[in-house]
Amino acid sequence: MNRKVDAITIEIIGNLLLSIAEEMGYVIIRSAYSTNIKERRDLSTAVFDCDGNMVSQAEHVAMHLGSLLGIVEEVFKKYDKESIRPGDMFISNDPYGGGGTHLPDITIVAPVFSENRLIGWVANLAHHSDVGGKVPGSTSGDANSIFQEGLKIPIVKVCENNEVNMDIINMVMSNSRMPNERYGDLQAQIAANRIGIRRMLDSYNRYGEVLIDSMIELQQYAYRKLKSGIEKLKDGVYEFEDHMDDAGAASPDPILIRLKVTIKGENMTLDFSGTNKQVNGPINVTYNGLLATVFYSLKALIDPTAPSNAGIYRAFDVICEKGLIINSEQPAPVGARIDTCQRVADVIFGALSKVIPDRAMGCCNSTVTSAIFSGNDPKDKDVFYVYLETIAGGSGATRDYDGLSGVQVHMTNTSNLPVEALEMEFPLITVNKYELRTDSGGAGEKRGGLGILREFEIQYNDIKYTGLGDRHIFAPWGIEGGKEGSCGMYEYIPKNGKIRKLPSKCTDIPLSKGDIIRVYTPGSGGYGDPYKRDVKKVLADVIESKVSIEKAKEDYGVIIEKVNENFVVNNTKTKELREKC
Repeated sequence: MNRKVDAITIEIIGNLLLSIAEEMGYVIIRSAYSTNIKERRDLSTAVFDCDGNMVSQAEHVAMHLGSLLGIVEEVFKKYDKESIRPGDMFISNDPYGGGGTHLPDITIVAPVFSENRLIGWVANLAHHSDVGGKVPGSTSGDANSIFQEGLKIPIVKVCENNEVNMDIINMVMSNSRMPNERYGDLQAQIAANRIGIRRMLDSYNRYGEVLIDSMIELQQYAYRKLKSGIEKLKDGVYEFEDHMDDAGAASPDPILIRLKVTIKGENMTLDFSGTNKQVNGPINVTYNGLLATVFYSLKALIDPTAPSNAGIYRAFDVICEKGLIINSEQPAPVGARIDTCQRVADVIFGALSKVIPDRAMGCCNSTVTSAIFSGNDPKDKDVFYVYLETIAGGSGATRDYDGLSGVQVHMTNTSNLPVEALEMEFPLITVNKYELRTDSGGAGEKRGGLGILREFEIQYNDIKYTGLGDRHIFAPWGIEGGKEGSCGMYEYIPKNGKIRKLPSKCTDIPLSKGDIIRVYTPGSGGYGDPYKRDVKKVLADVIESKVSIEKAKEDYGVIIEKVNENFVVNNTKTKELREKC
């Protein structure tokens, strides 16, 4: 930099840029058509410097870093800087040539010019509930090629000279089962970028070159913060591995994710050698998705106060050969890539649990348990519905706290769809139950968070169900003597029929009026010896139906009896049982 920018000004401008990204997000939420965006907030927004380095990302969905970190770089690969003009916007969703991570995530990025000088970029990403492909929702549990997952959009101008290219919009609409939704959501994204451009210009008019210099320094600050945090860690080699259940029917075997972390001074290398090769199933991850996961995990573990910008991913090295499930090559399908990224986060947290004990935690539910229902409106065959929900689970216990129940974790941060909004917008189904799962949190001195049960009843014939999840086989592990949490599960109950367990990746299950789908999300791992848990806390858990009387005895050694409709601890028997063990 030619000028020295003081720390206070940098902090002010950093918060200013974050507020711009956040306002862009609010614009999309208030303007979008689909419930997945306006209610569940499955979107992200960011601001970049003139070279395309991300300088601020609003706190929406960590997974979207994979589509945002390199989006401007992909634009520069196709368009010379000199050819980019004010009023341009670019659109893409291609994981293998457009900076994306899966096809439903459509990114729109726009340059910001002050007169004829490029001063930065703004971008937003939104998960569209259907972009074509072999099944509604554009994520199939049995896909074996990305070409089955929907429309691929290369980097192309969606706006030029401030005019929307309707040919591009119409192309997206014509490939979706819900074209009107696509139109409204895309228009919301374009509007958000226009607000971002306006706010960036206001900021440049106020701060001038100090804004440009501060964007550079913010990245250096994040880099120094993470490097400093790494340097405080004990040198050594730390290893961990975990498994995914499978990749669907085409790849039914468990899938290994392996990690070796090497720390030496301020340098950290994450080596994923030995991880499973890419598979014939939708859980492959492109390299930018892997980088996004490492970015999130190290920020969370080493220094959560570091600003989210491109400086962070310059502070570490990643070794991962092409062709692995977490560095896949075309045409590997990637629709459910986030479950694999969740497992990558697990192995990073597991490997560093010994070297960062104050942030170590039991394993979270670490999956994005998806339920997708689709079908025509029986009253109007021209209306097609796709209801997409990702249902939360348990968050792992830590040294100081019980885990949280019914929350999204790690790479996802979407809201739930309220039952009232669901049943109003999707009359195909009703919700019979929505509750926490008793005994699903792993036992420990600090208990793991609980998973959720959500029960759907079908209201019309000819409805299809697709379920995408994981940890139906490999349970969330505990730590420091804590026990594992419960696995997830999908159940299908035909009207007047027997309960049928569905696999964790199931596609287009035909449903009729009166049928029921139950979605059980995983709990999470406990922390520490369960017999050291305060007896009063165990009693409170039983009263609140978080732990059953049976599990209180089996896992915690606490004898609880029901006396006159009240739960009470039998202290004598509890002491005897705990001393015996």
